[in-house]
Amino acid sequence: MDRASDDLLTVARMYYVQSETMDAIAHHLGVSRSTVSRLLKEARERGLVRVSIVDPDRPMNRMAELFSKHFNVTAHLVHVRPGASSIFRLDQVARMAAGILSDTVEDGDTVGVAWGTTTSAVATHLRPRDLTGVTVIGLNGGANHQTTGLPYVGSILHRFATAFRGQEQLLALPAFFDDPATREAMWREQSTRHILTVRANCNVAIFGVGGLNSELQSHVYASNYLGADDLKHLREQNVVGDVCTVMLREDGSYRDLAINKRATGMTPAELQRIPRRICVVSGLSKASPVLGALRARVATDLVIDEETARAVLNLMKPGIRLN
Repeated sequence: MDRASDDLLTVARMYYVQSETMDAIAHHLGVSRSTVSRLLKEARERGLVRVSIVDPDRPMNRMAELFSKHFNVTAHLVHVRPGASSIFRLDQVARMAAGILSDTVEDGDTVGVAWGTTTSAVATHLRPRDLTGVTVIGLNGGANHQTTGLPYVGSILHRFATAFRGQEQLLALPAFFDDPATREAMWREQSTRHILTVRANCNVAIFGVGGLNSELQSHVYASNYLGADDLKHLREQNVVGDVCTVMLREDGSYRDLAINKRATGMTPAELQRIPRRICVVSGLSKASPVLGALRARVATDLVIDEETARAVLNLMKPGIRLN
Protein backbone atom coordinates (compact mmCIF):
# COMPACT_ATOMS: atom_id res chain seq x y z
CA MET A 1 0.00 0.00 0.00
CA ASP A 2 1.42 3.46 -0.94
CA ARG A 3 2.08 6.30 1.47
CA ALA A 4 -0.98 8.24 0.26
CA SER A 5 -3.25 5.32 1.13
CA ASP A 6 -1.61 5.02 4.53
CA ASP A 7 -2.40 8.69 5.18
CA LEU A 8 -6.01 8.20 4.13
CA LEU A 9 -6.41 5.18 6.41
CA THR A 10 -4.84 7.03 9.34
CA VAL A 11 -7.26 9.93 8.98
CA ALA A 12 -10.22 7.60 8.44
CA ARG A 13 -9.43 5.50 11.51
CA MET A 14 -9.02 8.57 13.71
CA TYR A 15 -12.32 10.03 12.53
CA TYR A 16 -14.58 6.97 12.14
CA VAL A 17 -13.11 4.51 14.65
CA GLN A 18 -11.61 6.71 17.35
CA SER A 19 -14.30 9.41 17.01
CA GLU A 20 -11.74 12.24 16.87
CA THR A 21 -12.95 15.62 15.58
CA MET A 22 -11.55 17.08 12.36
CA ASP A 23 -9.91 19.86 14.36
CA ALA A 24 -8.19 17.34 16.66
CA ILE A 25 -6.95 15.29 13.69
CA ALA A 26 -5.65 18.43 11.95
CA HIS A 27 -3.75 19.46 15.10
CA HIS A 28 -2.29 15.97 15.56
CA LEU A 29 -1.09 15.72 11.93
CA GLY A 30 -0.06 19.37 11.60
CA VAL A 31 -2.41 20.06 8.67
CA SER A 32 -5.44 22.25 8.13
CA ARG A 33 -9.00 21.22 8.89
CA SER A 34 -9.87 21.52 5.19
CA THR A 35 -7.10 19.03 4.40
CA VAL A 36 -8.59 16.52 6.82
CA SER A 37 -12.00 17.00 5.21
CA ARG A 38 -10.48 16.44 1.75
CA LEU A 39 -8.68 13.27 2.90
CA LEU A 40 -11.87 11.83 4.40
CA LYS A 41 -13.77 12.54 1.18
CA GLU A 42 -11.02 10.84 -0.85
CA ALA A 43 -11.06 7.82 1.48
CA ARG A 44 -14.77 7.37 0.83
CA GLU A 45 -14.38 7.84 -2.93
CA ARG A 46 -11.58 5.23 -3.11
CA GLY A 47 -13.65 2.71 -1.18
CA LEU A 48 -11.42 2.70 1.88
CA VAL A 49 -14.40 3.81 3.96
CA ARG A 50 -17.88 2.37 3.55
CA VAL A 51 -20.75 3.94 5.46
CA SER A 52 -23.59 1.56 6.37
CA ILE A 53 -26.77 2.91 7.91
CA VAL A 54 -28.92 0.45 9.86
CA ASP A 55 -32.52 1.55 10.33
CA PRO A 56 -33.87 -0.25 13.43
CA ASP A 57 -37.40 0.48 12.26
CA ARG A 58 -36.92 -1.11 8.82
CA PRO A 59 -38.67 -4.41 9.67
CA MET A 60 -41.58 -2.44 11.12
CA ASN A 61 -41.67 -0.19 8.05
CA ARG A 62 -41.67 -3.24 5.80
CA MET A 63 -44.59 -4.74 7.71
CA ALA A 64 -46.51 -1.47 7.50
CA GLU A 65 -45.96 -1.48 3.73
CA LEU A 66 -47.35 -5.02 3.49
CA PHE A 67 -50.48 -4.14 5.49
CA SER A 68 -51.05 -1.18 3.18
CA LYS A 69 -50.49 -3.26 0.04
CA HIS A 70 -52.65 -6.24 0.99
CA PHE A 71 -55.38 -4.65 3.10
CA ASN A 72 -55.30 -0.92 2.29
CA VAL A 73 -54.83 -0.01 5.96
CA THR A 74 -52.39 2.29 7.72
CA ALA A 75 -50.59 0.13 10.27
CA HIS A 76 -49.31 1.74 13.48
CA LEU A 77 -46.89 -0.81 14.90
CA VAL A 78 -46.04 -0.79 18.60
CA HIS A 79 -42.78 -2.31 19.78
CA VAL A 80 -43.27 -4.19 23.05
CA ARG A 81 -40.36 -5.82 24.86
CA PRO A 82 -40.09 -9.61 24.38
CA GLY A 83 -41.71 -11.63 27.13
CA ALA A 84 -44.05 -8.84 28.21
CA SER A 85 -47.34 -9.91 29.78
CA SER A 86 -50.53 -9.75 27.74
CA ILE A 87 -51.82 -6.98 30.02
CA PHE A 88 -48.69 -4.86 29.52
CA ARG A 89 -48.83 -5.47 25.76
CA LEU A 90 -52.45 -4.34 25.62
CA ASP A 91 -51.61 -1.25 27.69
CA GLN A 92 -48.85 -0.19 25.31
CA VAL A 93 -51.02 -0.66 22.22
CA ALA A 94 -53.95 1.11 23.89
CA ARG A 95 -51.70 4.06 24.73
CA MET A 96 -50.79 4.57 21.06
CA ALA A 97 -54.40 4.10 19.95
CA ALA A 98 -55.57 6.74 22.42
CA GLY A 99 -53.06 9.22 21.02
CA ILE A 100 -54.15 8.55 17.44
CA LEU A 101 -57.83 8.91 18.33
CA SER A 102 -57.21 12.11 20.31
CA ASP A 103 -55.42 13.61 17.32
CA THR A 104 -58.26 12.56 15.01
CA VAL A 105 -61.43 13.75 16.74
CA GLU A 106 -62.56 17.30 15.95
CA ASP A 107 -65.50 19.56 16.83
CA GLY A 108 -68.84 18.12 15.79
CA ASP A 109 -67.60 14.57 15.21
CA THR A 110 -69.66 11.50 15.97
CA VAL A 111 -67.39 8.84 17.43
CA GLY A 112 -68.49 5.21 17.45
CA VAL A 113 -67.04 2.99 20.17
CA ALA A 114 -67.40 -0.79 20.37
CA TRP A 115 -67.30 -1.81 24.02
CA GLY A 116 -64.79 -4.39 25.19
CA THR A 117 -61.52 -5.07 26.98
CA THR A 118 -59.50 -3.19 24.35
CA THR A 119 -61.54 0.01 24.17
CA SER A 120 -61.74 0.06 27.96
CA ALA A 121 -57.93 0.09 28.00
CA VAL A 122 -57.84 2.85 25.36
CA ALA A 123 -60.18 4.98 27.47
CA THR A 124 -57.66 5.03 30.35
CA HIS A 125 -55.10 6.79 28.13
CA LEU A 126 -57.28 9.42 26.45
CA ARG A 127 -56.05 12.95 26.93
CA PRO A 128 -58.74 15.61 27.45
CA ARG A 129 -59.58 17.77 24.46
CA ASP A 130 -61.50 21.04 24.66
CA LEU A 131 -63.97 20.22 21.87
CA THR A 132 -67.59 21.10 21.18
CA GLY A 133 -70.45 19.18 19.64
CA VAL A 134 -68.89 15.71 19.91
CA THR A 135 -71.21 12.71 20.21
CA VAL A 136 -69.96 9.31 21.40
CA ILE A 137 -72.20 6.39 20.52
CA GLY A 138 -72.00 2.66 21.04
CA LEU A 139 -71.45 0.54 17.96
CA ASN A 140 -73.09 -2.51 19.50
CA GLY A 141 -75.61 -3.40 22.18
CA GLY A 142 -74.28 -4.59 25.52
CA ALA A 143 -77.04 -6.29 27.52
CA ASN A 144 -77.08 -10.04 28.11
CA HIS A 145 -79.51 -12.56 29.60
CA GLN A 146 -77.86 -12.83 33.03
CA THR A 147 -76.71 -9.28 33.79
CA THR A 148 -77.68 -6.05 32.11
CA GLY A 149 -74.12 -5.45 30.89
CA LEU A 150 -75.10 -1.85 30.27
CA PRO A 151 -73.27 -0.23 33.22
CA TYR A 152 -69.99 -1.68 31.89
CA VAL A 153 -70.72 -0.43 28.38
CA GLY A 154 -71.94 2.92 29.65
CA SER A 155 -68.82 3.50 31.72
CA ILE A 156 -66.61 3.04 28.64
CA LEU A 157 -68.68 5.43 26.54
CA HIS A 158 -68.75 7.94 29.38
CA ARG A 159 -64.95 8.02 29.61
CA PHE A 160 -64.67 8.69 25.88
CA ALA A 161 -67.33 11.39 26.04
CA THR A 162 -65.66 13.04 29.06
CA ALA A 163 -62.30 13.16 27.27
CA PHE A 164 -63.85 14.97 24.30
CA ARG A 165 -66.30 17.11 26.29
CA GLY A 166 -69.10 15.38 24.40
CA GLN A 167 -72.29 13.50 25.13
CA GLU A 168 -72.66 9.74 25.03
CA GLN A 169 -75.55 7.83 23.51
CA LEU A 170 -75.92 4.26 24.66
CA LEU A 171 -77.30 1.62 22.32
CA ALA A 172 -79.58 0.18 25.00
CA LEU A 173 -80.05 -3.20 23.39
CA PRO A 174 -78.76 -6.72 23.97
CA ALA A 175 -75.59 -7.78 22.25
CA PHE A 176 -77.58 -10.63 20.72
CA PHE A 177 -81.33 -11.06 20.46
CA ASP A 178 -82.73 -14.53 21.09
CA ASP A 179 -84.61 -14.49 17.80
CA PRO A 180 -83.77 -12.73 14.52
CA ALA A 181 -87.41 -11.73 14.21
CA THR A 182 -87.15 -9.78 17.47
CA ARG A 183 -84.28 -7.76 16.09
CA GLU A 184 -86.18 -7.06 12.89
CA ALA A 185 -89.16 -5.81 14.92
CA MET A 186 -86.94 -3.67 17.15
CA TRP A 187 -85.22 -2.17 14.10
CA ARG A 188 -88.64 -0.89 12.98
CA GLU A 189 -89.24 0.99 16.25
CA GLN A 190 -88.97 4.77 15.91
CA SER A 191 -86.67 5.21 18.92
CA THR A 192 -84.35 2.49 17.66
CA ARG A 193 -84.31 3.92 14.15
CA HIS A 194 -83.18 7.26 15.59
CA ILE A 195 -80.21 5.81 17.45
CA LEU A 196 -79.28 3.64 14.46
CA THR A 197 -79.26 6.77 12.30
CA VAL A 198 -76.87 8.47 14.70
CA ARG A 199 -74.67 5.38 14.63
CA ALA A 200 -74.74 5.23 10.83
CA ASN A 201 -73.53 8.84 10.68
CA CYS A 202 -70.33 8.21 12.63
CA ASN A 203 -67.26 9.69 10.98
CA VAL A 204 -64.79 8.07 13.41
CA ALA A 205 -64.93 4.58 14.91
CA ILE A 206 -62.69 2.71 17.32
CA PHE A 207 -62.97 -0.98 18.14
CA GLY A 208 -61.03 -4.09 19.01
CA VAL A 209 -61.10 -7.59 17.59
CA GLY A 210 -62.50 -10.32 19.79
CA GLY A 211 -60.76 -13.70 19.71
CA LEU A 212 -62.69 -16.88 20.35
CA ASN A 213 -59.54 -18.46 21.78
CA SER A 214 -57.47 -15.42 22.75
CA GLU A 215 -55.06 -15.38 25.68
CA LEU A 216 -56.61 -12.26 27.21
CA GLN A 217 -60.19 -13.41 26.80
CA SER A 218 -62.54 -11.04 25.04
CA HIS A 219 -65.39 -9.74 27.16
CA VAL A 220 -68.10 -11.09 24.88
CA TYR A 221 -66.85 -14.68 25.35
CA ALA A 222 -66.22 -14.43 29.09
CA SER A 223 -69.25 -12.56 30.46
CA ASN A 224 -72.44 -14.51 29.78
CA TYR A 225 -73.14 -13.19 26.31
CA LEU A 226 -72.84 -16.61 24.70
CA GLY A 227 -73.84 -19.99 26.04
CA ALA A 228 -71.98 -23.28 25.70
CA ASP A 229 -74.11 -24.28 22.72
CA ASP A 230 -73.41 -20.95 21.01
CA LEU A 231 -69.66 -21.37 21.46
CA LYS A 232 -69.77 -24.95 20.22
CA HIS A 233 -71.70 -23.88 17.13
CA LEU A 234 -69.29 -21.03 16.42
CA ARG A 235 -66.32 -23.41 16.45
CA GLU A 236 -68.17 -25.82 14.15
CA GLN A 237 -68.71 -22.89 11.76
CA ASN A 238 -64.97 -22.04 11.81
CA VAL A 239 -65.57 -18.70 13.52
CA VAL A 240 -62.32 -17.22 14.87
CA GLY A 241 -63.56 -14.00 16.48
CA ASP A 242 -65.66 -10.89 16.08
CA VAL A 243 -65.71 -7.18 15.41
CA CYS A 244 -68.50 -5.26 17.18
CA THR A 245 -69.94 -8.68 18.22
CA VAL A 246 -70.43 -9.62 14.57
CA MET A 247 -68.74 -13.00 14.11
CA LEU A 248 -66.07 -13.62 11.47
CA ARG A 249 -64.14 -16.45 9.92
CA GLU A 250 -60.46 -16.17 9.06
CA ASP A 251 -61.34 -15.65 5.40
CA GLY A 252 -63.37 -12.57 6.34
CA SER A 253 -66.80 -14.12 5.67
CA TYR A 254 -69.68 -13.41 8.04
CA ARG A 255 -72.94 -12.95 6.13
CA ASP A 256 -74.08 -16.60 6.28
CA LEU A 257 -73.53 -17.04 10.03
CA ALA A 258 -76.89 -17.45 11.76
CA ILE A 259 -75.79 -15.70 14.96
CA ASN A 260 -75.12 -12.49 13.05
CA LYS A 261 -78.82 -12.23 12.24
CA ARG A 262 -79.32 -11.81 16.00
CA ALA A 263 -76.38 -9.47 16.61
CA THR A 264 -76.83 -5.72 17.15
CA GLY A 265 -73.32 -4.60 16.21
CA MET A 266 -72.36 -2.90 12.98
CA THR A 267 -71.48 -5.35 10.24
CA PRO A 268 -68.25 -4.97 8.26
CA ALA A 269 -70.29 -3.59 5.35
CA GLU A 270 -71.79 -0.93 7.64
CA LEU A 271 -68.42 -0.11 9.17
CA GLN A 272 -66.97 0.49 5.73
CA ARG A 273 -69.17 3.57 5.38
CA ILE A 274 -67.38 5.28 8.29
CA PRO A 275 -64.47 7.38 6.95
CA ARG A 276 -61.95 6.71 9.77
CA ARG A 277 -61.99 3.29 11.42
CA ILE A 278 -59.34 2.53 14.03
CA CYS A 279 -58.90 -1.15 14.87
CA VAL A 280 -56.85 -1.84 18.01
CA VAL A 281 -55.32 -5.26 18.67
CA SER A 282 -52.69 -6.96 20.82
CA GLY A 283 -51.67 -10.55 21.48
CA LEU A 284 -50.48 -13.42 19.30
CA SER A 285 -53.69 -15.38 19.81
CA LYS A 286 -55.53 -12.59 17.96
CA ALA A 287 -53.64 -13.22 14.69
CA SER A 288 -56.36 -15.33 13.08
CA PRO A 289 -59.31 -13.04 14.00
CA VAL A 290 -57.29 -9.97 12.95
CA LEU A 291 -56.65 -11.53 9.56
CA GLY A 292 -60.38 -12.21 9.23
CA ALA A 293 -61.18 -8.61 10.20
CA LEU A 294 -58.69 -7.20 7.69
CA ARG A 295 -60.05 -9.43 4.93
CA ALA A 296 -63.51 -8.12 5.80
CA ARG A 297 -62.11 -4.58 5.26
CA VAL A 298 -63.30 -3.25 8.59
CA ALA A 299 -60.44 -0.81 9.22
CA THR A 300 -58.62 2.16 7.76
CA ASP A 301 -56.09 2.13 10.62
CA LEU A 302 -54.62 -0.82 12.50
CA VAL A 303 -52.90 -0.26 15.85
CA ILE A 304 -51.11 -3.48 16.71
CA ASP A 305 -48.04 -4.75 18.53
CA GLU A 306 -45.11 -5.71 16.30
CA GLU A 307 -45.10 -9.40 17.26
CA THR A 308 -48.79 -9.86 16.51
CA ALA A 309 -48.43 -7.93 13.24
CA ARG A 310 -45.68 -10.35 12.19
CA ALA A 311 -47.91 -13.33 13.08
CA VAL A 312 -50.82 -11.93 11.04
CA LEU A 313 -48.65 -11.46 7.95
CA ASN A 314 -47.09 -14.92 8.30
CA LEU A 315 -50.56 -16.43 8.65
CA MET A 316 -51.69 -14.56 5.53
CA LYS A 317 -48.69 -15.71 3.51
CA PRO A 318 -46.34 -18.18 5.19
CA GLY A 319 -42.69 -17.41 4.50
CA ILE A 320 -43.33 -13.82 3.48
CA ARG A 321 -40.22 -11.59 3.68
CA LEU A 322 -40.69 -9.10 6.51
CA ASN A 323 -37.31 -7.33 6.52
